[in-house]
Amino acid sequence: MTDVLILGGGPAGLAAAIALRQKDIECLVVEALEPAIDKGCAEGLMPDALASLRKLGLDITEEHGHRFRGIRFNNFAHRVHADFPNGIGIGVRRTKLHGLIAGRAREVGVPVLWNSRAKLLDSRSALINGRKISFRYLVGADGQASGIRKWAGLGEVKRESVRFGFRRHYNIAPWSEYVEVHWGPPGQVYLTPVAADSVCVVFITRNPKLAQGDFLAAFPSVAAKLQGIPTMTQLRAGISANRKLRRVANRSVALIGDASGSPDAITGEGLAVSFRQAVSLANAIEHGDLELYARAHQKIGRLPHAMSWLLLSMDRWPQMQGRAIKTLSSHPDYFQQLLSVHVGAESLHRFAMRQGLRIGWGFLGASLY
Repeated sequence: MTDVLILGGGPAGLAAAIALRQKDIECLVVEALEPAIDKGCAEGLMPDALASLRKLGLDITEEHGHRFRGIRFNNFAHRVHADFPNGIGIGVRRTKLHGLIAGRAREVGVPVLWNSRAKLLDSRSALINGRKISFRYLVGADGQASGIRKWAGLGEVKRESVRFGFRRHYNIAPWSEYVEVHWGPPGQVYLTPVAADSVCVVFITRNPKLAQGDFLAAFPSVAAKLQGIPTMTQLRAGISANRKLRRVANRSVALIGDASGSPDAITGEGLAVSFRQAVSLANAIEHGDLELYARAHQKIGRLPHAMSWLLLSMDRWPQMQGRAIKTLSSHPDYFQQLLSVHVGAESLHRFAMRQGLRIGWGFLGASLY
């Protein structure tokens, strides 16, 4: 018997377990893979993600990866950057981050069954490696293709768009203090410093066939930086989904992380959202009411999904992207304020009321080049 059965031992599932143990709630995590679990993501943790991890008792510092001070947007003609208003970011290899979160879970007494299989019997029991386990609540932390989501009747999608991501690490010292986002017609290239001798390169596109070739050919300035540089990892593929579900919980089942929907990876906020969800889920289970979690989940996702919509509009229409980056490069204070909104340091509503009209006029008046 356990209070909470968590299916999925990635960062979201482990974070939920840690938050539950902080409230002395018993839980069991079941994961089909062995640690450390990898994923084809950009590996940058922004200040709000680091703050959320500290609430779970895990302090990620520069010794775990490489610092960056903000975000830089580039296209073939313009560039603009902004610093975080609330600290620094840390680039951390996904496998190392998973190991750190798993270590924190061990510290607080979370039992984890790695390389294990679960078969749900009903809403209160399951077979785990052939042994029957009873539980009060079930948490689905089993990722984008969640089986729990379908099993629990929570699979109805309110809004969805899917893109494709491809990641590789290059053995080169970071040349920038920023996470660089290079925009081009086929998508974006993200460059994240993750160690003194390593840069994480992620390409995200709507066209998976393009990414099977040399996608850097569409980004000559990036290709020039990486020409002749040895790679450290194989190309790893993944899905970047901007997905909102109609429901993320019922009376006894809750979804968390990518299983519960997600903002597109373009926001860089996927992990931060999961960590905040974990704290809210533990609070709801403590009070015996998953509706509390459902409401908190909606609130947590509001800003990331709004930013996804804005940035994906730039991805969908190249002319809009060109005008937007030119306008922002001409008025870097706008970009600074947008980044402050993005990391939760400023209200989106206040920003829109104060600067929306100015940015709109600047956008309309900007030529494409």
